[in-house]
Amino acid sequence: MKKKILFTINFLVLFFLNFYPLVAFTKDAYVIGVNMAVTGPGSETYAPIKDALDIYFKEINAKGGINGHPVEIIIEDNANQPSKAAAQVKKLVTQDKVLLLILASLSSTYAPVVEVCQRYNIPLFFGAVCPLEVYPPKPDPNQFCSCAFGSKFDTRFAISFIREQTGGRVKIGLAGMNIPISRQEVDYAEELAKSMGMEVVAKEYTPPPTPDYTPYATKIKDAGAQWAYSWAPWGMQIRTFEALRKIGWKGNYLCWAHIQAEDELERLKDDGLYVYGTNAFFADNSETHKKIKDSAEKAKSIYPYTQLTEGWIIAMTLESILKNTPWPPTTEKIRNVMSKINVDTRGLKGGPLIWTDQNHFRTITYHRVYKWDSKKKGIVLFKDWTSSEVK
Repeated sequence: MKKKILFTINFLVLFFLNFYPLVAFTKDAYVIGVNMAVTGPGSETYAPIKDALDIYFKEINAKGGINGHPVEIIIEDNANQPSKAAAQVKKLVTQDKVLLLILASLSSTYAPVVEVCQRYNIPLFFGAVCPLEVYPPKPDPNQFCSCAFGSKFDTRFAISFIREQTGGRVKIGLAGMNIPISRQEVDYAEELAKSMGMEVVAKEYTPPPTPDYTPYATKIKDAGAQWAYSWAPWGMQIRTFEALRKIGWKGNYLCWAHIQAEDELERLKDDGLYVYGTNAFFADNSETHKKIKDSAEKAKSIYPYTQLTEGWIIAMTLESILKNTPWPPTTEKIRNVMSKINVDTRGLKGGPLIWTDQNHFRTITYHRVYKWDSKKKGIVLFKDWTSSEVK
């Protein structure tokens, strides 16, 4: 009887350690808060980050955690609602006592979340479009960002790429969403294209949501655009492109490579669709890509493994931050570490992610271009990493 009781106790202990590792160690854990859009508008871009964090840190904790301590990730779904985000972040900071907050949702949630983090002096790590406050030379001491997007840096690369392909003598159409950050970037693209001698023949902004992109595509086609450029949420970019093709447009289209881009290139199989970004595609088949794919398949990820790169980079960066934070951790120790971080992105980017006291974005950003190649019947790297110093 005693042997049976002992066996049962041992079995239960092992069960909880294997399947609920945080339960046993919560008091000694690094407690991290995540406020993100798991549901709601825009969630198709941000929700996969949750899967990446879950998979990554389950493996970390199974191996003993970081510096002998597990990582407890508390995730709240703000559904892209600013008031909800503010209330959740206040709860994470005051009740859960998180050391660091990660935010991954639309920019409409930024202001209320920043206000709470500033009030309680909590480091804020953006896993979405980077705000101006992280850029050099005087970034906000509490704000940091690893997101692939880089306002103005993206468009400088994109417009220069189109000039390379055309010699600069080209009619170009621009397409964006009628939201502040997209309008700003597309307006900048117009200014830059004109300065490089290109003729901007159309500039269209679609409202969110838009049931039919045909009217906007028609204006671009009828204006005689030979190339089109878009920097906006993925749904708007790709639906505008598809609308252009449906009305017979034969030009080339360049847009930002959101997490859906690789799968969409495979779906559309169009030689005139170019996507550019700062994250490497799984078509590269690097060792890190193989690792992500294997981990995602074992964990039965809700989202395709091809959409986990952005979340994986956030997880790698968080791991580096915590590894370099002496125990017991404090927000002040974490903030100091974040201002001197150097993350090996292991092939997921063109180089390391480096933050300094003067730069909470990255010291160098790298862009590359992918497209579908009908002759090779697959996705190909069209232009390799191009570096730009961030000052």
